[in-house]
Amino acid sequence: MKEENKKYAREAMSIVEHAAHKIGSRLPGTDGEIKLHEYMGEKLREIGIEPKTEEFAVSPRSSIGGLSYAGWSGVIISIGAIIANACHFDGLWHALAALSIITIVWLVMSCFFYKTWFDMFFPQEISRNTLGILEPEDGKYDYTIILSGHTDTSWCWRHSEHAYKYKDTKPVMGLIATYGKVGFGAICFFFIALFSIFMSVANICDFAGTAWTEKFFASQVYQNLMFAMNFVPIVTAIGSLFVVMWGDPNPRNASRGAMDNATGIGISYAVIKYFKEHPEKMPKNCRIIDANIGSEEAGLRGSMYFAQEHRFDDMTKNAWNINIDSVADKDYFEVVIKDDWQGVRFDTDMEKMFKDTFNEMGIQSKTNGCIHNPVGGCDSTPMTRAGIKSVTFAAQNPMLTYYYHTWRDMPERFSEDTVGQGFDVVLSVIDKIAKFQETNGYNGPQKKAK
Repeated sequence: MKEENKKYAREAMSIVEHAAHKIGSRLPGTDGEIKLHEYMGEKLREIGIEPKTEEFAVSPRSSIGGLSYAGWSGVIISIGAIIANACHFDGLWHALAALSIITIVWLVMSCFFYKTWFDMFFPQEISRNTLGILEPEDGKYDYTIILSGHTDTSWCWRHSEHAYKYKDTKPVMGLIATYGKVGFGAICFFFIALFSIFMSVANICDFAGTAWTEKFFASQVYQNLMFAMNFVPIVTAIGSLFVVMWGDPNPRNASRGAMDNATGIGISYAVIKYFKEHPEKMPKNCRIIDANIGSEEAGLRGSMYFAQEHRFDDMTKNAWNINIDSVADKDYFEVVIKDDWQGVRFDTDMEKMFKDTFNEMGIQSKTNGCIHNPVGGCDSTPMTRAGIKSVTFAAQNPMLTYYYHTWRDMPERFSEDTVGQGFDVVLSVIDKIAKFQETNGYNGPQKKAK
């Protein structure tokens, strides 16, 4: 970290400490999240920037926040399967199949692809984005750099937190405590759900007089299968309970969000404060926006709102988004270049800028400075879809660790130097964006990802 930048690293870290210790959990749309927005609004006013607040409705439990509902669905289907089999109540399979289909469609579309289709069926809260806009002294700009981080935190992932006791002695057991139990639960849910759908279809076909069902129901395979189903639903019910346990609904146990993502909020603010205090270092013809984005953990709702709200104004024209999400693990500096589940590839120019910066700063990373986001999504996805050039910058172990999305995500776990190095990285990338603009000029928005 550069000596002259230490005060800004301290500034960023003080925001992390305030968010985790003074505010605590900040679930989407809760008072905790709003408190951080209000705090960041005051911080912007301290440096002479009047914040702009955008409010929007969010259904926190309609996406990954409601994963436990899938577990309860698995338990209900398992119990229903026992009753249907023991009582030869074939009509019950149709109800179980309907519940299975609804749950699977909701899981895939809302929890995997972050669609808003089911939001109307869940309780709503009011979340917000808080923007701080710094324009050149002459008020003229040709392009915009958006520094974004999300203000909210996640529900506590119990299985990840359970791995804490193994973190120093038996890390393999920690992996089993997270991936093993969740994987087993997912297999159990999908097995009993798909089996129920199969039985419903088979009974419909049998009623219609199809030949294959007549042979199937008379076969020894079917007899053996139904005998096994006297016991298998007990196993699937237990496995589904692991899914129920995944996200703790108690807001007091929710993540304190020091790494994820008070670091992104702190670094974004520190950068805009740096340029406010050093106007001579502002990139030529550039406007910089500090975007405190709400409800990322509820399915990227804040960045979706931002992209939709500004799709026709100049905030998304020739715009670059440095999305900063979790800068704490010093051995894992990386640029996230794609959300695999969302099918969105981020900007290749910015990817190169980050990789070049890591090389110039001598940053060694166990992820070789680049990863795909294998599950879920990040705020770069709605930005990219809106035609904004975007990548996500992180310094986070990509494995499910005891502190990821748990109340153990506290600032004592990482150092101010790591946050300060993240600050230096962002400044360097901004300099590269400025040189790119001066060399190439406006190169047009990216094609929207399909």
